[in-house]
Amino acid sequence: MAALRYAGLDDTDSEDELPPGWEQRTTKDGWVYYANHTEEKTQWEHPKTGKRKRIAGDLPYGWEQETDENGQMFFVDHINKRTTYLDPRLAFTVDDNPTKPTTRQRYDSSTTAMEILQGRDFSGKVVVVTGANSGIGFETAKTFALHGAHVILACRNMTRANEAVSRILGEWLVSGHLL
Repeated sequence: MAALRYAGLDDTDSEDELPPGWEQRTTKDGWVYYANHTEEKTQWEHPKTGKRKRIAGDLPYGWEQETDENGQMFFVDHINKRTTYLDPRLAFTVDDNPTKPTTRQRYDSSTTAMEILQGRDFSGKVVVVTGANSGIGFETAKTFALHGAHVILACRNMTRANEAVSRILGEWLVSGHLL
């Protein structure tokens, strides 16, 4: 939730919010499933939306997936020296079969890049963003990076470009760390 809050999407009435007693988990091959601790059952579909999801892309920089002696997956954050059983990529899941909206979606001046790209997977895609060291270009580059794309920052000043890369990596680590 911290990554969503960071992205400005911290609405508690979200349709993706799980009911009490439910937990979101992942399989080794990247599929998301839901565990109902009250009824002691699992299912592939989200209990509210009925959508199937999967995690997209690689683990954040500095993270590694390992398996404990019971065969349970856990994740190691080597930078902050922490471990968790929660996959840090869960904040950026994508719909298994995304449906196209029946009406044209409209965006306005208050729409963020994070809202536009929500639910999309850009793993394996290369994106070039001009003016990526500040402003709209920076926000666009950061959002594509958070959604798994390999982002090339096209900037006039190499020092400012390197600073932008450091900020994006830092924010990516923070969002993955606070899940």
